[in-house]
Amino acid sequence: MNTIMRKSVLSVAGLAFAGGVFAGPIAAHAATPVEGKPVAVAVQADKPDASKLIPHGTQGEQSHIDLNGEKTANAKAIIAATKKAGLPERAAVISIATSLQESKLDNLGHLGDANDHDSLGLFQQRPSSGWGTPEQITDPAYSTTAFLKGLKQVDGWQDMPLTEAAQTVQVSAYPDAYAQWEQQATDLVAQYWNS
Repeated sequence: MNTIMRKSVLSVAGLAFAGGVFAGPIAAHAATPVEGKPVAVAVQADKPDASKLIPHGTQGEQSHIDLNGEKTANAKAIIAATKKAGLPERAAVISIATSLQESKLDNLGHLGDANDHDSLGLFQQRPSSGWGTPEQITDPAYSTTAFLKGLKQVDGWQDMPLTEAAQTVQVSAYPDAYAQWEQQATDLVAQYWNS
């Protein structure tokens, strides 16, 4: 046998042996059941597209507040109601920004002399203006659904800057104030939309 042929045969035999040594034990263990608890694998859902959340960019200086458990729960309730209504993430951004301006995401009851007329709940909606009963308005799911119903009646709300869309529904004495909450509302929607 010539030298080249002998080296080729030995090389192939060596690869087969090495493959058997390395693959053999691994393959043998693969067939053996592993005792223990199953491991949960976390899968990160895609976050909403930022260009859909802030299509016009933020307007003006942005404000931010720290959220406690109740405020976070109210933000999540707004997101859940938006999803249940079949509306996109942008509607949740507008809703949360509106609530941040109106109540700092607190579900306001009657505030006595400090109350703005008879305004209640996350959006400071007024029973006397037809938003619902005090019990309904202080239910985060109901108040959000009522706000979203008003938002859907605004022609072109999807393409409006946040402050215009919110103001058209809320008719506030401070119409430009909603814009300052757009970044925090966007961050909350990005964080909790898929959770």
